[in-house]
Amino acid sequence: MIRAVLDTNVVISALLFSGPPSQLVSAWQSSRLRPVISAPILDEYIRVLAYPKFKLTSAEIRGLIEEELLPFTETVKVVPSAVPNVRDPDDAKFITCATTAGVRWLVSGDDDLLSLHRIKSVEVISVTGFLQRLKYKP
Repeated sequence: MIRAVLDTNVVISALLFSGPPSQLVSAWQSSRLRPVISAPILDEYIRVLAYPKFKLTSAEIRGLIEEELLPFTETVKVVPSAVPNVRDPDDAKFITCATTAGVRWLVSGDDDLLSLHRIKSVEVISVTGFLQRLKYKP
């Protein structure tokens, strides 16, 4: 099983829309992928799902989180720390989670994160690039 941290835009796209990110849902439901999250990341997922543009009720958000995501995730406890060279300080939670959990990939559609390419042993990769790697892993 491949463990990876998924940026908020990736998870929202996977849960709500068709297209390449939606393939991640079947990957985590079939145990090929284990999304790794921390409490700050989960808080952001919930906050963004509540944006008016998505028109989701509290019950729908709770259902998505509790039924479609959390049963398939691994949660790590992180200690917030300074992350150098991050253009958007809000992205630090993803980097901290990825490095704490020792995952190989941080999957994002965010140019601020993608521009980093690698942080320690974590490769920052697009959804398309990650899906290609996921296909070739047993």
